[in-house]
Amino acid sequence: MNERREATFLGRVAAWCYARRRRVVAAWAALLITASIAAAVGGGEHRVDFSMPGSDSSRALGVLREELPTLAGGTIDVVYRAGDVRAPAIASRVDRLAGDIGAVDHVAGVTPGPVSADGRTALLSVHLDVAAEKMPVADTESILALTRAASRDGLRVEAGGFAVMNAEGKEAGSEGVGLLAAAVILLLAFGSVLAMGMPIAVAVFALGVALGGVALIANVLVVPDFATDLATMIGIGVGIDYALFVLNRYRAALAAGATPRDAVIESVTTAGRAVVFAGTTVVIALFGLVFMGLDYLWGVAAATSLAVLVVMVASLTLLPALLGFAGRAIDRLQLPWLRDRAAREGRHTIAWRWSRVVQNRPWASAFAALVVLVALAAPFGSLRFGEPDAGNGAKDLTSRQAFDLVADGFGPGTNGPLAMAVELPSTAGRGAAALASLSGAVAGTPGVAAVLPPVLSDDGTAAMIAVIPTTGPQDAATERLVHHLRDDVVPSAIRGSGVTVSIGGQTATFVDESDFMSGRLPWFIGAVIALSFLLLLVVFRSVLVAVKAAIMNLLSIGAAYGVIALAATGGWFGELVGIHDATPVPVWLPMMMFAMLFGLSMDYEVFLLSRVREEYLRTGDNRTAVADGLASTARVITAAAAIMVTVFGAFILEDNALMKLAGLGLATAIFVDATVVRMVLVPATMELLGDRNWWLPRWLDRLLPRLDVEGASSVDVDAEGVNERELIAA
Repeated sequence: MNERREATFLGRVAAWCYARRRRVVAAWAALLITASIAAAVGGGEHRVDFSMPGSDSSRALGVLREELPTLAGGTIDVVYRAGDVRAPAIASRVDRLAGDIGAVDHVAGVTPGPVSADGRTALLSVHLDVAAEKMPVADTESILALTRAASRDGLRVEAGGFAVMNAEGKEAGSEGVGLLAAAVILLLAFGSVLAMGMPIAVAVFALGVALGGVALIANVLVVPDFATDLATMIGIGVGIDYALFVLNRYRAALAAGATPRDAVIESVTTAGRAVVFAGTTVVIALFGLVFMGLDYLWGVAAATSLAVLVVMVASLTLLPALLGFAGRAIDRLQLPWLRDRAAREGRHTIAWRWSRVVQNRPWASAFAALVVLVALAAPFGSLRFGEPDAGNGAKDLTSRQAFDLVADGFGPGTNGPLAMAVELPSTAGRGAAALASLSGAVAGTPGVAAVLPPVLSDDGTAAMIAVIPTTGPQDAATERLVHHLRDDVVPSAIRGSGVTVSIGGQTATFVDESDFMSGRLPWFIGAVIALSFLLLLVVFRSVLVAVKAAIMNLLSIGAAYGVIALAATGGWFGELVGIHDATPVPVWLPMMMFAMLFGLSMDYEVFLLSRVREEYLRTGDNRTAVADGLASTARVITAAAAIMVTVFGAFILEDNALMKLAGLGLATAIFVDATVVRMVLVPATMELLGDRNWWLPRWLDRLLPRLDVEGASSVDVDAEGVNERELIAA
């Protein structure tokens, strides 16, 4: 049997890495050092472009870039407050500050803004020659250093805007917290310090290489900074999990009497094959994001996929090499109070007994699980799509303080002005009349606080009109105002004038993004569910198993969406995770979560059901197969899920609201998947369906390709006299 395994591709890889383990470890160390140096020397800048190709906001940006380039770039709002901002001493200091800021790279100009009615607050508009999301962090930090130095002796200066938010994100050490928690869980699972350290070492090595690659990718793709956080999150989680599955199989092979070399080959050709399957499905799902047509999603997909691919390769190469050094000593440094309790209990583990409890009451168990999942998913209906802004940041951040000062001094809409790009006719006089008519119509619209005077291009063929809403940039009323202006007010005001108007600005751009992507979210989810059904149909040769798995994945992810929606509303639950105000959720976040969780859920699905199917093929007894399959996999699935939950959950400590929500949602989905779904719904539904679980029409069986994901011992099973085809067709 081992000769046949060694003849496979993965078997040859495992044998080669085992035999040349010093070279393999040295190669990974060299790769890590090279990637780190390359990232430090030649890494690209993280940036993001939220503009939607073909959208109204994108057209407005194009007009401004062509006709009014000084207004087409991003802005940084420098807001200052004093007893009297018009006092000569204060005005002189602000003038010097404006001059210093004007000398910073990528600053096209600094213009004085309005003064509040009470004379205590005023603005400086810092115009950039690049979009705010593309402003280099180093240049933004230079501006922040100047504002901090000026904020003294009765003058308070704060800076706000997207560029500032991008520059001031603080690291909360969530990766370290996640790794520490993972170490504790692995120690409890294996009872050995050496066995505990190997999955962590593999994940850290691989993640270091992957992040170096992400930095280099940023030179050719639009890679936002949150893509690195997501890559770190999933890299640590799946890296430890993949290594855990392989290591668990290695220890089992040693316990069964295999030599270390044979145990390495067996673990890589069985659990390693499941790792390849799971990792590949994650990558395929992640690259589904590129069909959204947005540049920054290319960067997100590339960064996260690279992390998954590198940790997958490390689990199949670096880990076998390390196991070659450990040999039979893998369980040395074992803690005496953490011996393998499952071995003492035999088959009747807690998981086995729990499966029998569920199987004895399948209807009640299934109903209770569905009630829990539906209750968790219920808040999803209140989820509001949008983009968080500085108003959702921590109150000690300068971007949040600037946001609050502007809202207090000038009204909340000043933080998110709309930019109307107007293309004027060449006929003398008609342009001025059209601008006056347009400005008057917009100013009289409910929800508009002010319309600033038009700024004309040099040749008079274009203008920009800033519109200040009465509500904040992420308020639902502001979104309705954008649509009302576009659909009703502006078309009526310019009818017959020959004027063309597009409405842009950061707020309008985020409205367009949400409209564009929310319409595609159901199609994306449907495509992923269909893919999961087809893959599981091929793997398990069962229609009902594939249908159930697809539905259960949808239920667990729906529960995660509901928990995110509840946290995003603020309130008591949001306060628990550090979200104090209602926060909109960008559409890319549930898309990204769905892609990631699809692959992770498939991992657990394959690991559990392949063991159940193996037992069924061996015994022909569905009830016993479910209990034994659950008993043999529960411990490692529980450990793997606990690691995922702690790694993802640690990102709740981040300042960034998006990372909080992403970590919370991923941790919730994994927890629900490993408990309510795997421990209750799966055994309950498989008990209810009985032998029908493995039904597959003969014609479909002939059409489907053969895919042995975990290298299951179907040959051994058949040798004992069990006819697999007869069982499946029964």
